[in-house]
Amino acid sequence: MKALITGITGQDGSYLADLLLAKGYKVFGMVRRSSTETFERIAHIRDKVTLVQADLLDSTSLVHMLRDVGPDEVYNLAAQSFVPTSWSQPVLTGEFTGIGALRVLEAVREVCPKARFYQASSSEMYGKVREVPQTELTPFHPRSPYAVAKTFGHYITVNYRESYDLFAVSGILFNHESPRRGREFVTRKITDGVARIKLGLATELRLGTLDAQRDWGFAGDYVKAMWAMLQQDQPEDYVIATGRTHSVKEFLEIAFDHASLHWQDYVVQDPQFMRPAEVDQLVGDATKAREKLGWEPEVSFENLVRMMVDADIELLQNQR
Repeated sequence: MKALITGITGQDGSYLADLLLAKGYKVFGMVRRSSTETFERIAHIRDKVTLVQADLLDSTSLVHMLRDVGPDEVYNLAAQSFVPTSWSQPVLTGEFTGIGALRVLEAVREVCPKARFYQASSSEMYGKVREVPQTELTPFHPRSPYAVAKTFGHYITVNYRESYDLFAVSGILFNHESPRRGREFVTRKITDGVARIKLGLATELRLGTLDAQRDWGFAGDYVKAMWAMLQQDQPEDYVIATGRTHSVKEFLEIAFDHASLHWQDYVVQDPQFMRPAEVDQLVGDATKAREKLGWEPEVSFENLVRMMVDADIELLQNQR
């Protein structure tokens, strides 16, 4: 089996590549041509995957890539995925995260219509939530340019499935973290900050709202659901979540406590990190995934936070 992963150098792409390699796949990863290449997350499997160049902004490059690879499965994980950046670069976010998904779908339809396609949808699409918890049938109310672009990517996947009989699915993944998370995301910002304070490299941690609540899971668990969706008889969309919600403040408390520190001594709330339109509470109902995919999250919230703190302390110690 051959699988193509767009966004292979990201958190989810690297964990998915690990999973597929363990299952005996030949794994191809799409990367953009860049003067500075960042392969940090896939350094441990760099010799086991084949990297191919293409760009979500260039349809022709996607067509050529798919013809060269001839994949059985396509996982579209690439996006401009940092919500705050979507406010300062809304058009670019729309091009990558929204229209980019359409370009990949159109290339699949043209080149390899028998390939199974996975689109990375996001719980951010629910935004100003209409019901708690959120299911596959909960209406979307996106509250950022990123969320709007993801909503387009989601619905265009549904449209191509219904219009062209493609095996195309979306995973509506709630927040999922890991030691491979980018430092710009609040969870990794916290664990990296804790590690720096613990090692005497920093004296404070500046954050936005502490009251926002999210349904946080482990990325390594969530990529298993992506793969499972493409093994089903029928293409359907699934919510992937733990079903439990925690606040940023709770994340802080566990992270600092694990390092034997008191978060109140170091955390400063900074208005520059507040969103123009905040999403207050996201919590998913993954009943369908449990029943149809047999999927369950394995890493608890508390163990996830501790895992990330330990990894960041070790990383910084190794850099000394």
